[in-house]
Amino acid sequence: MAIKIAIAEDNSFLLQVILEKLSYFEDIEVKFYGNNGIEFLEKLKHNPNVNLILMDIEMPKMNGIETVIEISKKYPQIKIIMITVYDNDENIFKAIKAGAHGYLLKEVDSKSLYQGILDTLEGGAAMTPSVAMKALKLLRNPPNFEEAIEEINLTAREIEILEQTSKGLNYNQIGENLFISPKTVRKHIENIYGKLKVHSKLEAVKKAVKNRIIEG
Repeated sequence: MAIKIAIAEDNSFLLQVILEKLSYFEDIEVKFYGNNGIEFLEKLKHNPNVNLILMDIEMPKMNGIETVIEISKKYPQIKIIMITVYDNDENIFKAIKAGAHGYLLKEVDSKSLYQGILDTLEGGAAMTPSVAMKALKLLRNPPNFEEAIEEINLTAREIEILEQTSKGLNYNQIGENLFISPKTVRKHIENIYGKLKVHSKLEAVKKAVKNRIIEG
């Protein structure tokens, strides 16, 4: 009996690589693929007869972890393996917490990928060895990644000034760009430092990027 697979992957080259790896196995049938979480969920709604999903993490519109959360709620019978180039702790932790059954890196060879699919369908957990080690460490000492995003309320003007600061501009240049005096810029910077609990421009920019207040 065919193993029905669906793939979520936004990179067309990497999608072809995965399809080529699966093509060696006659019992694998790829039903469909989507290049972002929203598109994938829409296709899954019309074709839910799938045994297993290979899920990328970094995708536009809706990422893989958000998509896994939705699938786990609506289609708990479908197994999901994350297949990604990223093996950082936060991705592994959040993917498993979201409901993923396995986590493989995209460099995985075709035989290991196929075996991982079989193992997962039989109730196991397919994991690249380096990921398995990290997963064990995370289980022993669970982090709270949610704490990394703090509640920081900056005004629109303060965010504008931070964005200018991140480009390496000084008080005079920022003042000229925003039509305010350097003294006013300095006052805003002092307020920003207080709200972010930092003591330098570099710290302020780093913390603002980490908390997704400005783009890195």
